[in-house]
Formats: sequence, structure tokens, C-alpha cells
Amino acid sequence: MVAFSIIGFGILFPLKIQKHMVKEKQKKRKTMKEQKARRIRKQEEEEMGADMEEEKELMQKIARVLDEVGASIATHIRKLKDLSTLQSSSLFYSAFSKTLIPLFAFQRRSSSAERTVRFVATFASKCDSTTCFLEEFFRFLLTAAAAANRTARFRACQMISEIIMRLPDDAEVSNELWDEVIECMKLRVGDKVPAVRALAVRALARFANDSENSDILDLFLESLPLEQNAEVRKMIILSLPPSNATSVAILDCTLDVSEVVRKAAYYVFANKFPLQSLSIKVRTTILQRGLADRSATVTKECLKLLKDEWLVKCCNGDPIELLKYLDVETYELVGESVMEALLKAEVVQLQDDQSIQQFIVSTSNEIEGESDHCIPRIQLMEAEVALYWKTVCRNLQMKAQVSCHNLIAFFFALILDVFVGNIFKKPPARGERGSDAAAAMGPEAAVYAAEASDNNDLLERVLPAMVSDYVELVKAHLDAGSNYHFASRQLLLLGGMLDFSDSTNRKVASGFVQELLHKPIEYEVDEDGNNVVIGDGINLGGDREWADAVSGLARKVHAAAGEFEEVLLGVVEELAQPCRERTADFLHWMHCLSVTGLLLENAKSFRWMQGKSIEPDELLQSLLLPGAKHVHLDVQRVAIRCLGLFGLLEGKPSAELVKQLRFCFIKGSSISIVACKALVDIAMWHGPQEVDRVMGLELSSLPHENKMTSSPVNLGDMNEGLNVELLHLLYSGLDLNNWTKSVDENESVQAILGEGFAKILLLSENYPSIPTSLHPLFLSKLIMLYFSNETKELLRLKQCLSVFFEHYPSLSANHKKCISKSFIPVMRSMWPGITTSAGGSPFMVSNMRKLAVQASRFMLQMMQAPIHAKETKKQNENQNNELPEVLDGLSEPSLDFECGEEGLAIHIAAEVVSFHAKKTAAQKSYVSAMCRVLVLLHFRESEQGSIKLMRRLLNRVAESASPEREVVKELKGMAENLKAVDREPDQELSQEQANYILVSIVGYFNINGDLNKVLVVLFEPFWKLKTYGIATAGERLELDLNFDENDSMEIQPTPVSRSSRPARARRGARRHHDSSSSEEEEEEQEEDEESPTSFVPKVTGSTGTRSQRASKIAAMTKMTATRAVRIREEDDEEQGSEVTSQEDSDHSDD
Repeated sequence: MVAFSIIGFGILFPLKIQKHMVKEKQKKRKTMKEQKARRIRKQEEEEMGADMEEEKELMQKIARVLDEVGASIATHIRKLKDLSTLQSSSLFYSAFSKTLIPLFAFQRRSSSAERTVRFVATFASKCDSTTCFLEEFFRFLLTAAAAANRTARFRACQMISEIIMRLPDDAEVSNELWDEVIECMKLRVGDKVPAVRALAVRALARFANDSENSDILDLFLESLPLEQNAEVRKMIILSLPPSNATSVAILDCTLDVSEVVRKAAYYVFANKFPLQSLSIKVRTTILQRGLADRSATVTKECLKLLKDEWLVKCCNGDPIELLKYLDVETYELVGESVMEALLKAEVVQLQDDQSIQQFIVSTSNEIEGESDHCIPRIQLMEAEVALYWKTVCRNLQMKAQVSCHNLIAFFFALILDVFVGNIFKKPPARGERGSDAAAAMGPEAAVYAAEASDNNDLLERVLPAMVSDYVELVKAHLDAGSNYHFASRQLLLLGGMLDFSDSTNRKVASGFVQELLHKPIEYEVDEDGNNVVIGDGINLGGDREWADAVSGLARKVHAAAGEFEEVLLGVVEELAQPCRERTADFLHWMHCLSVTGLLLENAKSFRWMQGKSIEPDELLQSLLLPGAKHVHLDVQRVAIRCLGLFGLLEGKPSAELVKQLRFCFIKGSSISIVACKALVDIAMWHGPQEVDRVMGLELSSLPHENKMTSSPVNLGDMNEGLNVELLHLLYSGLDLNNWTKSVDENESVQAILGEGFAKILLLSENYPSIPTSLHPLFLSKLIMLYFSNETKELLRLKQCLSVFFEHYPSLSANHKKCISKSFIPVMRSMWPGITTSAGGSPFMVSNMRKLAVQASRFMLQMMQAPIHAKETKKQNENQNNELPEVLDGLSEPSLDFECGEEGLAIHIAAEVVSFHAKKTAAQKSYVSAMCRVLVLLHFRESEQGSIKLMRRLLNRVAESASPEREVVKELKGMAENLKAVDREPDQELSQEQANYILVSIVGYFNINGDLNKVLVVLFEPFWKLKTYGIATAGERLELDLNFDENDSMEIQPTPVSRSSRPARARRGARRHHDSSSSEEEEEEQEEDEESPTSFVPKVTGSTGTRSQRASKIAAMTKMTATRAVRIREEDDEEQGSEVTSQEDSDHSDD
């Protein structure tokens, strides 16, 4: 055992020593590693400290460079080199990005910050592509562009856009980075900050030209019409590439409300779109809008486009070549405006060998070797050449006239100065006055005289030397056919600049005028062998411009008093002979009537037509009336136009003429439009009552408005149409929709009548014979026409009414009174289910309600439009001339009480109160819409009586609108506002005071000022009105405003609302309940959602406390109620549902 132990010990002892040595080695190795790690860490810290010191020094150097470049742009080139020397350091990017961080928090757009940004962008764009600085810096900016801080996003997008704009085309940037930049900038296009959106668009502008990035162009075109900020729209326009799609979008921007956007549009057209790349329609539209723009800077930009780009670069300075790009035969007015702009800018310069005489060869020279061949005496002009010479000659004539006028005005001013000096100044020394006058007159007068002389000499050199040459020039173009019709008309207009004082020249020109008047109407034969007139078939020569040119030349040649009428009457008498003998065809009839129309249109009075070859009465009986009864409709059309012109020249319209026009208007064919124009013109010239008196119509004793609304004219009955008053007949034509359409889509009987009634209302002071009670009726009809879907395509009517509504309320306070009286009838007529049936789908009903709400806001805007200063001053003078009366401490309402918003508010309140507690869904929505308009009206502090009356009415209005919580809250806010402006809020309004105020609206009920009847209409229930024999507009309103002594001027608290917990399903009647109630409720909820929100602040008060207390009591009662009580409540609800169902069924039957 001992031996074994010794042996074991000998074996184990070396193993222990070995393990101990291994542990010691491991420990030593670990210690060495730790020491090495500490040395490495220490070394890294030392290196990091050195790097930090180096980076800090580098940041200081970069900061000094940025400070210097922010101070002046002159140091940028030198500092770029200094900054490039620092780029060799490995810490440059880190130091550079950290140095720029304060710039991202600098909100002000100062000049120093902008210079710094441009310098940074320039440096980044010029960095060596082999380095990674540009890509790293781009990623740094992309991170900042997605920051929450708006200033950081702005600076990042600014630097990105600047770098992209400065990068050369061969810059090496990875596609992945460009994709990231594009996606980030596309996201920033929708940023909420306009400046960020503009810079994002600028950054994407360089990528929009690439066909691979078509989504960028689509984004621009989609964002342009929706963008609200003008600077962003401008940037989008400047970023669009040239194409057919972008040209349309840029053309639309020439009508932008912002001046900078319109100017940018013309800049883009000038720099990106060559003249040849645009269509004729786009070219003419650009020039038409730009040269007529209301802004001088935009017009200047368009003129720069016209001169520098299109005229000089594309047409080599030739204006005739430019006119060929504009198709002057179709767009004549555009060509004239272009030439006038170029002549005003003195761009067009006449050469010595340029004149109209170069187209007239005085002798027929023979060509050598060809004695039988002669050069033509007249060289035909193209359309552009003729327009060019017409505008040039007109410009020279205008300049000469201006110089003469300036010279005359100068002499008058000089004479006046001398005359005033004789009166108020002491006499000058001998010879002093004459020398001063001569010294003052000499230079300036000489300049004016020289200008006039030069322009006249130049005009004489350009025009034909003799009148006979001019006549032959025009005849040659007339004989050349229809292709030179435009050039012939331009040359005819030159005749007004020639001198016809010589008898020989006047004789030659007179013969030429006779030829023009006798020239027959041009026509062509169709496939069926029928003759078809070329042109409009009304004016001489087939168009209005040709007739004006002929009449202008005729009046110039026959300038003596009565000579023009005598010459044209001679031609008419000669042409009318076959018509009298009934041997003329319809073409000859039309020619004769067109010359007659030219005479009647240019004649000033029948005085110059008396004693001539054909008398006016003979002209009417033998030509005009038979022509109106001709079998051919084109002849009837021309004859009716002549009848209208004839009626304007008459001192008193003839009965036969008016009767024939009425007959043609009622006939309903294509001649109704011409007859309608004639009737409207005659009614406005002579007055409608004078026209009715000629027809032997006696004025009805009934009120006009009641007669027009209660008994419309049946235009299908000829006898009825001829025996009614003219205004009644025309008013009935507004309601008829099946009129025959004209060739012109914008012309219709409704459009003409609407324009006529608008003129009557606008000039109502010139027509005292028209009762003022008809004005609200006419205005209501015009408003309903303006908002009608049936007149949507009548663009002329829409434009006319828009201009009318813009000016009508601002011209007179009486016009606002008319608007106030028209408000309720318009709303009743337009709201479905009030005066008309509420049939149709819910979608149609909803659209009709939206249209009515839009009309109510439109009328409210007219009521709130300011009156012109002259009318306001006149109104104040009238108020100062009459002292206000006092009734029980309450002053009389001002004269413009009903002309203001107070009168409209009382009308609306009375309308709302007239509806009973049980209302249909249409009536509920109608009352809600009226209340929403009511709370937008303002009361003047001077109208204390109206304020007190409205405070009493609001209680009744709130009761009628009680189901609408939001409306009631707005009414409470209005009541609080009225109470705040009430000088004596605790003093209540008596019945006598209320009557005294309400008598001002008596005109609305047509009771002729009888106070007793006024009180009956205003304060008696509807069923009592017939007892007094009153069945007027008050009957339609069903007013019941009899105040109770217990009525309060405070709106009562809102009743406790029913529990929102769904009701239990009921048996019996519940199963058979009509589904119409739920449909009406859904429509009502839909209307509530679509109704515009009110701007009246919500007022909170003690009502909330009482409502909470009432709610608690109701909850406790409900919790402790017995079963019998619940059953009784269910029975009550069933009765209520039966009433509702009956009401809904009645409404649906209606």
C-alpha cells in the first residue's frame, strides 16, 4: 500500500505542477492581451483626439470660407480653390457636413445665406467624380429633405436643386442615387410648404425631358391646375418641356389670375417653342391674350416674344411673313392687333420703294421680242399684304391726326395763357409778350407741324395717286373671285383715307359705289338643284364686315347732308320694282332687303328720307311687310330685321309693324330669334307701354306681377299672344324651352330675352313706365335662368348675366331692395318639394338642393356688395334732408332699411316662421338652409328697431328649426351678437313699434300703403286673410307674425333630446310602417351633411347646465319607470309614427 501511494504521488505531482504552469501561462497571456488592448485603446484615443483636433481645425477653416463667401459673391472663385485644397483630407466630408448644419436651421432667406447655398452647390457640382463626396453629400441632403423641420426640408431641397442644375451632362452618378433623389423630390412636390414644393419642382425639371421619366411630366401636368400658390405654378410652367401636351397646359396658364404666372407662360413660349411648332389656333390665342392683357409687364413679355423671337428669328424681320403664320383671313382681329403693336413699337419701317402703287402699273409695257404680250396693269395682293397696307395706312393717318390735334391744343393753350396773363398779370414791357410767345411757340409747334406734314406726305406716297387707280385696283380683286374677297374688303376700307373733294374723283367713286350696291348676292347650286346663298343671307355681300366697308365708302363719297340716304333710296327703289310686281325670286328679295337694311342701319332720321324717290311709309307697306309675309324663311328673316330697324327710326311705332313682329315671334320658327331681337329693341327704345298703346291694349287693373305669374301666355294660341301686353308676352317666352334653335349655338330666344330684361333692370331709371313691382319678378327669373341646367350651353347668356350680376347690386340701393324681395321667390322655386314636386331620385333631389344653396349664397353675396360712392353720397344726402321720427323712444328706420341686410333677414325669418311644426323632409331641409343663410346676415348698429324685432323673431325661428341642433346653436350665436349691438337689450319691442317697422315692407304685399291691411297680412293667421279680401304675395308666404305678450327676446333652451339607444322592435303598426319616412330621414341627413357650415361662432352659456340636469332627471325617470308606463310610451310612439306616415304619404301624393 505504501509503495502504491508513493508511486501514485510520483505520478500526480508532476501533473499538478504542469497544470499550475499552464494556468500561469494563461494568466500571463491574458495580462499581456489586456496590456496590448490598453495600449491599442490608448493609441486609438490618441489618434481619435488627434482626428478630432484635425476635424475641428478643418471645420474652422471651412466655416471661415463659408463666412467669406456669404459676404460677397466676388470671392467665390478664389474660395473654391481654397476649399478644394482642404478636400484631400479624409475627414473633409464629416467636417463639411457638420459645418453646414447651422445653415439648415437658419429660417431667414437672407442674401448671405443664398450666396452660401449657391457656393456649396457650385463646389459639390465641380467635385472630382472619382471621389465619393458627391454621393455622400447627396445622401446627407436626402436625409435632411425628409426631416420634420420645414426649414431643414427647404434648405435641403434648395441645395439639391442647385446642385442638379449645375451638374455637367457627363457627371458620373449612380442610377440608384438618381432614383432615390427623384423619388424624394416627387414626394416633396406634395409638401405643405409652398417654397419646398417649388424647389422640388425645380430639382425635377432636368429629369422631365427624359422619356424614361414620363411620370415626372405627368406629375407636373396633374399638379399644375390644382396648385394654389402662384410661385409654385410659375416654377412648374418653367420646368415643362416643349411638347403638344405641355403647350395646351401652358396656354391655359395665360389666363391665370397671377401676373407672374402669365408672364412665365409667355417666357416659356418664347424660349422653348419655335413658331413653326405651334398650331395656328395656339399662335393666335397667345397673341390675342397677351397683347390685350391687363398687366403692362405681361403685355411687354408678349411683345418681346412677338418681336425678338417670332418676327426677327423666325421671319427674318418681315411682318408680312409673320402674318402668313397667323391666317389673317380667319383671325383678322389678331392680325390687326399684331400690326398695331409692331407699328407702335416702331419695328416696322417702310422702305422708299414700298407703297400700294407698286401693285398698279400705269402703262402696259411691251416685252422685247413679244409685242403681243402685255404686262397686267394690276398685280393682285395676297390677304396678308392687303391687311398689312391697311394697318400701315391707318397708322399713318392716326399719327397725322394726333399731331394736328396736339398742334391745335398747343395753340389754344398758348392763347389761353396770353388771355389769362392779360387779366391777372401786370402788363409786360413793350415787345416782351410777343417775343416770349414766339419763343415758346417756336420749337414745340414746329415739331408738331413737322410730324403731321411727314405723316401726311408718307400717306400720300403709299396710297394710290388717283381715285380711278384705286377703283380699278379694287375691281380687279373683285373680279378675281372669292379667293380675293378678303383682300377686296381691306382695300375698300382704304377708301376712307382718300380725298373725294374733287368732282371728277367723286363721280368715279360714286359710280363704283353704285356697282357695289347693285352687285347681286352670290349663291351656289346644291345637288338637288336648289340655290343656296353664300354668307349669312342678311347683310350686303354676305357678311357684316363687307356691309360696313361698303357703307363706310358710300358715306365718305356722299358726305353731304342727306346725300347718302338719297343715293341708297334710289338703289332701293330700283331694286324694289320687281318685288312690287311680284316677279322677283327670293335671291332678288334678299338683295333688295339687304340694301334696305344697310340704309336703315346708317340713317339717322326719317327727316333725310322724306321727299325722296320712295317714302318711308311706302317702303314699309310695299317692301318690308310683304317681305315679312314671304313664303321663303330667309326672306322673312331679312325683312323682320329691317322692320326692327324701321321701328327704331319711327317717332312712334306703327301698329302694323308691331303686330307683324308679334306674329313672327309667336310663330315659333327660325325667325322668332330675329323677331325677338326687334321687339326687345323697340320696347327699350320707345318704352313697353307706348308699344302696347299703339296696339290698342288697355292696361289691366290687376297687379302686373300677379297677372304674369298666375296667367302665363299660351304662345301656341295666336289670338292670345296678340292681345297681351308686350312685357307679359316676352316674360312668357322665358319659360318656353322648345324654341327653334339658331345656327349659332349661343343664340336663342331665351338668351335674347334674358339679355333684354337684364338691360331693363340695369337701366330701370330710364323706364319709369315699367312698374317697380315687376323688377323682383324679372330678377328672380334671371337668377333662375343663370342657375338652370337647361341654359348651361348658352354661353352668351351666361356671360351676359355674370356681368349683369356683378354690377347690378352696386349701382343703386333700390337694386338691393329688389334682390331682397327676390330672395324668397327664387328659393321657393328652386327648392324641390316647396312649390314644385319633390319627385326624382335622391341624387337628383340632392343636386337640386345644392344648386339652390349655391343660388342663396350668390344672392347673399350680391346683398353684401358695396354700393358705388356716388350712390352712397346721394343716399346720405336724402337721409339728411329728412329728420327721423321717434315713436316711443325708438327712432324711425333709415330709408335704406329694406335695401340692407336687415330687410332680407326679416323676410327670411318670416318665411321660416310660416312653416308649421309638422314639416315634410323637403320643408325641413328648406328651413335649415334658410336659417344657415340667416345667420350670415349682419345688422347695423343704427337699425335698433330692426335688431329688437329680429331678436323677437329669432325665438320663433329657433322653434321652427328645433330639430336641427347645429342650426339652433348658430341662431343662438346670432341672438347673442344682436344682443351685444342692442343699446337697450332689456327693453322689449312693443306691438306698435313692430308694426311701425314692418310697414316698410308693405311693397312686398302690394297693399298700397293701407296700414290696416299691412297689419292683417303681417300679424293675422293665414286663414283670416281672405276675410279681408287680401290674396296677394302674403298668401303665398302664409305669414303669421302676431306676437304674443309672453314672447321672449331670448331663445329658449334646446329641448331634451331622445335617447340615442336603438328602440325596441314594435309589433303591429311597426311592421306595417311605411318606408317613406326612413327615406326622407336619410335625405334629410344627407342634406345636413352637404349643407355649408356657418361662420357664426358657437355661444355656450347656462343652457348646457340645464340640459345636463334635464338629462339626469330623464335618465332617473327612465330607470324607475314601471312596465305600464313603458307600454303607454310605446303606444304614444305608434301614434306618432302613424301621423308621420300619413304626412309622408300626403307628401308623396303631391
